[in-house]
Amino acid sequence: MLDGWHEFYALLGTAAAALLALLFVAASIGANVLTDDRAGPTRTYLSPVVFHYSNILFLSLLALIPTQTPFIFGLTLLIAAVGSLIYSIFIFARLLTDGIADLPDRIAYGGVPILVYSAGVIAAYLLLRHAITASLNVIAVGSLVLLIVNIRNAWDLMLALARRAREEHRPPGS
Repeated sequence: MLDGWHEFYALLGTAAAALLALLFVAASIGANVLTDDRAGPTRTYLSPVVFHYSNILFLSLLALIPTQTPFIFGLTLLIAAVGSLIYSIFIFARLLTDGIADLPDRIAYGGVPILVYSAGVIAAYLLLRHAITASLNVIAVGSLVLLIVNIRNAWDLMLALARRAREEHRPPGS
């Protein structure tokens, strides 16, 4: 079923794993900015980026299982997509009330993941109904969109952490 997709998922998973590792390095370097008083924004902005990269990695690894069947792949995808959709709705609600997010952040951190995971639910349904080609194309497009948006979000997050670190190291009165 997924033989023709092997390189795609190997590359997708490698990209997600590498970007996830870089995010951990960046967060550890900027750990002095991640204080208790910023725990809410950290959960709203950093945690979803980690979650989405991990989700892409999980999907890629799942797709590379050589004995994968359409039913098991579809069922696993359905469970993961529903759980991820619920998480994304929760994050979107936080973005609407945090007083920090602007429209681009609400779209990139909240709206796009909701659309991607909704597409994942649809793709799982299609897979379970044996519309394999359509399902695999929907999964691929959704994964790519999530990866690209997550690169944007990680960049946005790192810029915000750099600004905060610079402000904290600025001498008083300057």
